[in-house]
Amino acid sequence: MNSTVETPNFGKTSTSSSIAASISANAVRLSEALDNHMRNSFQPESRKTLRKFHAGEVSELTGISMSNLRTRHQEGDFPEVETDSRGRRLYYAQEIAQIRQVMARTGRNGEAYLPGRREGDALQVISIVNFKGGSSKTTSAIHLAQRYALRGYRVLAMDMDPQASLTTMFGYRPEIEFAESGTIYDALKYEDPVPLSQVVRKTYFHNLDLAPAGLLLSEYETETAYALQHKVDPPFTQRLAIALDEIEANYDLVIIDCPPQLGFTTMTALLASTGLLITVVPSMLDVASMAQFLEMAGETVVTLEEATGPVDWSFLKFLISRYEPTDVPQSQMAGFLRSILLDQVLTTPMLKSTAISDAGMTQQTIYELDPSQVVKKTLERILESVNGVADEFEQTIQQVWGRGVD
Repeated sequence: MNSTVETPNFGKTSTSSSIAASISANAVRLSEALDNHMRNSFQPESRKTLRKFHAGEVSELTGISMSNLRTRHQEGDFPEVETDSRGRRLYYAQEIAQIRQVMARTGRNGEAYLPGRREGDALQVISIVNFKGGSSKTTSAIHLAQRYALRGYRVLAMDMDPQASLTTMFGYRPEIEFAESGTIYDALKYEDPVPLSQVVRKTYFHNLDLAPAGLLLSEYETETAYALQHKVDPPFTQRLAIALDEIEANYDLVIIDCPPQLGFTTMTALLASTGLLITVVPSMLDVASMAQFLEMAGETVVTLEEATGPVDWSFLKFLISRYEPTDVPQSQMAGFLRSILLDQVLTTPMLKSTAISDAGMTQQTIYELDPSQVVKKTLERILESVNGVADEFEQTIQQVWGRGVD
């Protein structure tokens, strides 16, 4: 009696199809859940708005003393603003900007109230980079951008990461709103690029615009590889710099959130930059990853310099991020970094804080949170850290322009 042994069918094709269907189904479920979350956080079909600021915050941002602030209001020098139920003044960001203009005209050392570019100052394009995800690049980028906008700078926040976390923080749904167009990719692509001004969007934050990102930006990697083979002009080394030329006069600072890898997108940003800020979590794995990133970036830049000429960065700074002062290994690693990199490391670290993570749940930053929503000591602690980082880094920017910060 003959018996037939059948070869087992492991169903590779059907299994692959099942996994692909599962991935797509999960994407739909997550997208719907995120949409519901955003609708619960904000009014349906509306955009984010910025809260009003208390007099103490205005004093800290502008350097105007509380007594001078009151006197100027009493004398009618400053615009009338809203008051709360206790008679305390509340200011919109636009009103803070108007007060700056008044102080620039009438105050002693008036130029100090307008810290942005003056005649002869170059636009500062700052890339925030790291080879590893989770190093607070996006958190650093959006907090710096917002702080500088409140400080009186004209800021463009540029999202160069296809994951578009920075864009999401501004209240957009990139997978829906920018699925086909409207991102920085449109200005960088090799076929029929558009002027960068057509991509830039005003935000709810006075003095702060956004060049958004979306998944389409990932196409730039493969298109650049093709363009290099066929010698398409202008090359990737110049595309962002050329795009920025069109809007250069509109801004003092461009802050770029780069993707967590050293691909063509990151290199495009780096080669258009005037300075770099590298975030690093003070742990052995993160520092080892950063060392690898620096080695690869250095080798890549040297190769590019041979073809395009010297890269002209005014500064390179390191920011210790997600820092927990009570964590002894972190403190030791932070000290190690400072001993090796010296004054390239910012003195002030960006602390790890529940205030930042909690705010991020509703796509907000600590500057957007109403102070009454957060435990006072928690908010004061993280504000001291984030403001300290921004103010110290601001000194670096001002020094490039040949002046200090008062």
